[in-house]
Amino acid sequence: MALTNVYVQAYGQLPDFFKRIADGQAPEQFTQQHLKDLGFTSSSHRSFIPLLKALGFLSADGTPTSRYHDYRSEARSRIIMGEALRDAYSDLFVIKANPTETDRELIKGKFKSAHNVSDRLAELMSATFYALLDMADLQGQPVTPAAKIVEVEEQPETPPAPIVTSPTLHYNIQIHLPATKDIEVYNAIFKSIKEHLFK
Repeated sequence: MALTNVYVQAYGQLPDFFKRIADGQAPEQFTQQHLKDLGFTSSSHRSFIPLLKALGFLSADGTPTSRYHDYRSEARSRIIMGEALRDAYSDLFVIKANPTETDRELIKGKFKSAHNVSDRLAELMSATFYALLDMADLQGQPVTPAAKIVEVEEQPETPPAPIVTSPTLHYNIQIHLPATKDIEVYNAIFKSIKEHLFK
């Protein structure tokens, strides 16, 4: 579970700030100078950087993450923001799956009790959350990496099963002829074989 305590005083400027992020190139490192280059020069704008880190747009050292880059796609920016809110404010979605303006006091009370802060700070935290919520699509499909092509390993062909047939019988008949010079003896033997075996 998570519930960030990061807030910004200039929450009304968050839509313009994130539009500048989407329209511009991602820097190698998001610094206060880059923040000024985007046109946010007030000291109250400095808290935008910790907010980006809390939302997972920047790593701890200020390097833009894949979420930062994905947000720059106009077609997916609202879904990306929805995912960021679910990560950074997951405790709120446990008590209210789809927070609306009518839940503002409930949300404010959650910030106050979770972080033991004053009403003023709880109000700023909830105002920051609602400003971001207006830019988010909580119903969109989660953004997942492109589906990987799964290579199916080709299996060696299975040899066909042998054809099973009924057993067959083979007879080997051996004839031992007597040693004789009388041809009639042989004729009589072969004649008998023919009569008995080849009928």
